[in-house]
Amino acid sequence: MILSSGVQERRVDLQVTSVAERPDLASRLDGLLGTWPRFLHHHPLSTLFYASVAPRHPGFCLVAVDRSAPDEPIAKAYSFPVSWPPGTLPPDGHDAAIMTAAGDLLTGRIGHLVVGVEVTVAAEWQGRGVSRVMVDAMRANAARHGFDALLIPVRPTHKHEEPEVPLAAYAARTRPDGLPQDPWLRTHARAGGEIVGIAPTSLTLAAPLADWRDWTGLPFDTPGPVLVPEALVPVHCDLARGSAVYVEPNVWVRHLLR
Repeated sequence: MILSSGVQERRVDLQVTSVAERPDLASRLDGLLGTWPRFLHHHPLSTLFYASVAPRHPGFCLVAVDRSAPDEPIAKAYSFPVSWPPGTLPPDGHDAAIMTAAGDLLTGRIGHLVVGVEVTVAAEWQGRGVSRVMVDAMRANAARHGFDALLIPVRPTHKHEEPEVPLAAYAARTRPDGLPQDPWLRTHARAGGEIVGIAPTSLTLAAPLADWRDWTGLPFDTPGPVLVPEALVPVHCDLARGSAVYVEPNVWVRHLLR
C-alpha cells in the first residue's frame, strides 16, 4: 500500500501484517499509544484484553510498518471473533466484546463474527490515510478467516468537542455528499461500513477521585457532571463516595464482508 505523505513530502510504502506473522513486533505494540486520552489507558477491561484475549488471537492483531523501517510499528488494529448471534448489538459494546471473547476462550465457544476494538495510529503518522488502511486490513483479515461481518463500536473522532450532545444525534449528522460529518465515521463509511446502532454504555471506567485528579489535572471537587478533555460525555463525580464514573457511548458500525 503506497501513501503520499504531505508532512514529509515523500511516499511511504506501508505493509500490514499480523502478529502471528511478525511475533517479533508484539512487544513493541504497547508503546504505540497514538492520541488516546490518558484516562482510557486505565480502563480495567483493557488489562484483560491485552493480557488474555489479544495474545490468543495473534492472527487478528494487525500491525503496520513502513517498508523502509520494517521493525518500527506505526499503527495497530485489534479485532477478535465473538460468539454473538447474528444481529446482536450489545448496549455495552466495547466491554461486552472483551468479556465475551474471554468467555469464549475459557469455554471453547466458536465465534460467529469479528469485533474490532482498537485502531491506533502513531501521532506523527496521523492525517496520512493510515487509519483507512487499517480498517481495510481488518476487513480483509476477517474475510480471509472466513467471517461474513466485522462489527466495530466506533469512538467518533470529534465527539469530545460536544460532550453534551447525544451521540445518536451526533452520529446522524451528514455532509452534503451524504457521508457522516465525523471523520472517523466517514472513514468507516467509505470503507463500506454502515451505522447500525448506538452502544450507550460501551465502555465504563469507575475510579477514585484521586485517580481522576491525577489523570486529568482537574479538581473533581463538585458533585455531578464534569467536562473532561477528550471525553465523549461528562464524567459523573460522586463526592460522597469519593469516586467518579465515565460511561462512554460508541457507534455500532457493521462491515459486511460478502
